[in-house]
Amino acid sequence: MAVNTAPRFTPDRTRHALPLYAVIAAMFFGASSAPTPLYRLYQEAWGFSSATLTLVFAVYAFSLLVALLTTGSLSDHIGRRPAIMGGVALEVVAMLVFACAHSVQMLILARVLQGFATGTATSALGAAILDASRTRGALVNTLSPMLGMGVGALGTSLLVDYAPAPMRLVYVLLAVGFVLQAGGVWMLPETVSRSPGTLASLVPRVRVPRAARAPMLRIAPVNVAVWALGGFYLSLGPTLARAVTGDNDVMTGGWVVFALTGGGLGAVLLLRALSTPRLLMTGAVVLAAGLLVTLAGVHAGNAAIFFTGTILAGMGFGSAFQGALRSVLPLAEAHERAGLMAAFYVLSYLAFSVPAIIAGTMAHVVGLRLTTDVYGITMVALAGMTAVASSLESRRRMVGG
Repeated sequence: MAVNTAPRFTPDRTRHALPLYAVIAAMFFGASSAPTPLYRLYQEAWGFSSATLTLVFAVYAFSLLVALLTTGSLSDHIGRRPAIMGGVALEVVAMLVFACAHSVQMLILARVLQGFATGTATSALGAAILDASRTRGALVNTLSPMLGMGVGALGTSLLVDYAPAPMRLVYVLLAVGFVLQAGGVWMLPETVSRSPGTLASLVPRVRVPRAARAPMLRIAPVNVAVWALGGFYLSLGPTLARAVTGDNDVMTGGWVVFALTGGGLGAVLLLRALSTPRLLMTGAVVLAAGLLVTLAGVHAGNAAIFFTGTILAGMGFGSAFQGALRSVLPLAEAHERAGLMAAFYVLSYLAFSVPAIIAGTMAHVVGLRLTTDVYGITMVALAGMTAVASSLESRRRMVGG
């Protein structure tokens, strides 16, 4: 059986690989959150319901999952660069459809294209980042989604308030950025050798290396919690923030997403020296505490408490997500990395999409506040499961040592 091995290249040819792949990954996540502050403008312009808005959110996530299940291991066979550039090319098309959209149908089409582009590129980018640096790869893979989502939502909000053509300009800028980055990828050397089995790799399946299966199960609860939190904030977060603050400015939605991701970025940078078990346990505890403070802010109608809780929850998000990545990613060989990244993101995006869709439906039936309560308490329980499991694992290691 053919096994991919990473070709060796001189440092001057590869030194730019890690920052470039990191920026591209962040930009994909930024593009995914860019429509969030615009949803209200789309509704006002085209007169569609909140149920349709939930559909717009759902088609992106499910299109991304289809891509992960089919193309997730593709770069292990054809190379990182072709898979990344294919995803970038499709993303540019999606950005142009967004920029030209004049109906909810075109918005849905753009989100479908964007989801498939992101899914195609995400696992290849994650694997390429690990190829570029096995020691820093997990950290970069943690930072890129949070930085991208935060900057994407806040940047779009700023363009809406201060720039012309708010429903088009951001997509034009993103399209230009992706084209420039594609040129940079073209100049980089390939990091894996081609291997047979390309067509077989397109058959939908989840590939988790044997060494990573038990750790993947252990981190599943908190990984579900952090991504479900992200899905909630990117779909219903702006609406909840406006309800708590009483401020209908589009910047409110951008700031609440940025508060979550900014807290995550800060925690990743501050706590990265912790051991993986301690990082997971710390993240789970801080996530649960932040969620409880956020719920208190919602019930008190207090914006300061609400945003403080969001920042704390974001800190739990970042540290728990980093701990989850560090628990599983180093366990894959070079020819298994894209498949493992795809499996990890399948779990993540199922958690990102399905609970948020359920929450969107619940909000119409029982109201936003009760939905937020149920959602928050469920995530607290999931975080608590990981905190207990991490504590027990640490005790077993101490006894075994």
